[in-house]
Amino acid sequence: MFLFLTVVQAIVAAALVGVILMQRSEGGGLGVGGSPSGMLSARGAADFLTRSTKWLAILFVVLSIGLAAVAVETTGGDAIESTLDRTVAPAAPADPLGPATTDQPAATGQDAPANPDPLATPAE
Repeated sequence: MFLFLTVVQAIVAAALVGVILMQRSEGGGLGVGGSPSGMLSARGAADFLTRSTKWLAILFVVLSIGLAAVAVETTGGDAIESTLDRTVAPAAPADPLGPATTDQPAATGQDAPANPDPLATPAE
């Protein structure tokens, strides 16, 4: 449900951006300026892009509220724990200069001879 609503929210957001970008600029931001036959007139209010922008914006807000409600129910309203769980023992510190150890047995089944100097080339 949450994933479905998130996908619908993304589609509505993309459609809203597209519809807003397709509208003709009226000049002057926030309704300042423009012609009398612009967006605030009766003819402009009936325009398809204006009506679709309004309904897409309403749908976007309703979906946002719905997603918030679903997210709260999904995660649960349990109390937030403010203390750390100290029952886990810390890992032993690794020695970066020490010998390398592996948890898996060698592929040949025989123990490889130890090389005390890692920079030395193996003898043939």
